[in-house]
This record gives sequence, C-alpha cells and structure tokens, in this order.
Amino acid sequence: MTEQNGHALKILISGGSGFIGSALIRHIMAQTPHSVINLDKLTYAANPLSLSSITDSQRYHFIKGDICDDKLVKSVFEHYQPDAVMHLAAESHVDRSIAGPAAFIQTNIVGTFNLLEASRIFFNDLPSHKAKRFRFHHISTDEVFGDLPQTGYFNEQNAYAPSSPYSASKASSDHLVKAWHRTYGLPTLISYCSNNYGPYQHPEKLIPLTITRAISGEPIPIYGNGQQIRDWLHVEDHVEALLAVLTRGHVGESYTIGGNNEHTNLQVVQLICKHLSTLMPEHHLATNNGFELLIRHVEDRLGHDQRYAIDASKITTELNWTPKRSFEDGLRNTVQWYLANS
Repeated sequence: MTEQNGHALKILISGGSGFIGSALIRHIMAQTPHSVINLDKLTYAANPLSLSSITDSQRYHFIKGDICDDKLVKSVFEHYQPDAVMHLAAESHVDRSIAGPAAFIQTNIVGTFNLLEASRIFFNDLPSHKAKRFRFHHISTDEVFGDLPQTGYFNEQNAYAPSSPYSASKASSDHLVKAWHRTYGLPTLISYCSNNYGPYQHPEKLIPLTITRAISGEPIPIYGNGQQIRDWLHVEDHVEALLAVLTRGHVGESYTIGGNNEHTNLQVVQLICKHLSTLMPEHHLATNNGFELLIRHVEDRLGHDQRYAIDASKITTELNWTPKRSFEDGLRNTVQWYLANS
C-alpha cells in the first residue's frame, strides 16, 4: 500500500487512547501527513491526556464508542471513509482475563468481528483505485503462541497455543482476520508484538507498577521465582514497525515484532530499582539497594507462560525495520518519565 504519489491516508485506529494506540497516533501526527480517526470506548486503561498535545489538529478526529456497537462502527466507516484500519482496541491484562474472561470474549472477539464486517461491507463498495489502497491491520500479541523452552524463538510460522483467556481471545480474533482475508478477499495484515514498555503505560503493567510501588515505598510483587523471560520492545520502536507493516507490508502476511531484549521479570525489576537509586538519590531507599528490599515473591499466576522471544528477521528483511532503542536506555528514560509525570 502506500503513500502512493504522496497520498496522505485516513487511518481509522481502534483503541487509540490506550498505551500503544496513543503512541501510534502521536507518531503519525508528528512524523507523517496522515490523518487519524480514533475510535475508543475510554475504558479504565485509556488515558485521554496521552493525546492532549494533538487534540486540536485538523487531522485528528475522536469518537467515543465501543467496537462491540456494530451500528456505530458501520456509521464511522460511512462518515469518515477511511483508507486503512489499524485495530488495537482490546482487553489486554492477563490477570483480569483470569478473574473475569467475559469482557475479553466480547471486546477481543465480537468487537473484532464487527470491525471486520464493517470493513468488508465498506471495502466491497469502494471504487477499484481506493480498494487497491485499503488495508485492515490487526495488531495481535506473541502470547497467542503460548510459551517457549529455554531456546528457540517465535516467528510467523508458529502454531497457536494460547494459555490464558486473554491470549485465547486474541488468537480467536487472529483466526477471524485470516478467514475474512481468505473467504472474502479483505486485504488484511497481522502483526504480533512482544512486551511493550514506555511512557503513558497503565500502572497495572509490570514496569509502571514497579516504578510507582517503589517510589511510594510499597511492596513490589513478583510472580513465583521471577524467572519468567520476556522480550521487551519500546513502544516507539513498535509503532514505527506498525506503520511499516501498514504501508509496506504484503497483503495476507503476518509479521512478528520484537525488541531483541530478553530479560527475566526479576532482572527488569532489579534494573528499575537501580535506576531509581541513581535518579532519586535523596529518597530514603536509594542507598544500599533499598528499593530491592521491597521485592516480594507472590504466588505464581495460573497458567503462567515461562518464556517469550521473537525472531523479527522477516520484518527486518522485507520491510527494513529494526528496533533502535536499547533496553537499558529505554528503561531509564521510562523511569524518568514516570518520575516527571507522577
């Protein structure tokens, strides 16, 4: 697809007020000529302040709404006539999915179905020159593949083996996207990302939770022995990859996106404590690894995957994307951001 002949795209982004969605919109508005239609329900995980810098732009349109509302979704397509869809809206917290899976089934499966159907109907009525440009990009997760042994990596060919209600609902939505491409010819793309981190992330996730707990001197919980390994991807690297997939990816293809930064959960927490000691020397816990004394090992999560790691060679070879940010620098900058934006 393309910015053919300098053509600026109208991109419908679902879940654009969430962590990854808002980073994507900020990047699009700052670095491209494209315009954005942000459809977001504004659940607990959304943060409108994350987009406060661009809300006055003529290229930005916000609609408060639920992707599970099929009439609303169809009306958005009719009114805004998007060139592309980037579907990020999802319930995404594993613990919440274990405690209450119903919302995950509704948003991640039914909501995706509604967007696919509205896209299919809209796409079928497009004149050929616009149909050639249209894309439906579904943003998934590496968690749909289950977990890995101590060696090996996920790539686009991995079999699905989801462990939690969250990852099972995302796997289901992936299959719907693939079916709408094969059966109806909808021009779809899927990307799978590893664990994201960076500014504006909701404090229920590991990195911001650790930072906020440590600053206030509260216990920092770590599941089990803390040896679960994740591949960490800075959100700004991720959104650059997402735009590469949307504008240069091959229809019907999938792309795994990773940061090439494998660390155990315990290592991540310890590194945050180290950064806090350096950045907050006046804090009463800053000396002698005081922040690390807050670490508490708690009962492990049900069905906890032990290791995720991504082979991103396909997106590197085909789309010329590689992550630019080292984990050490990215994490330090993230800690600094939370200290400045408490």
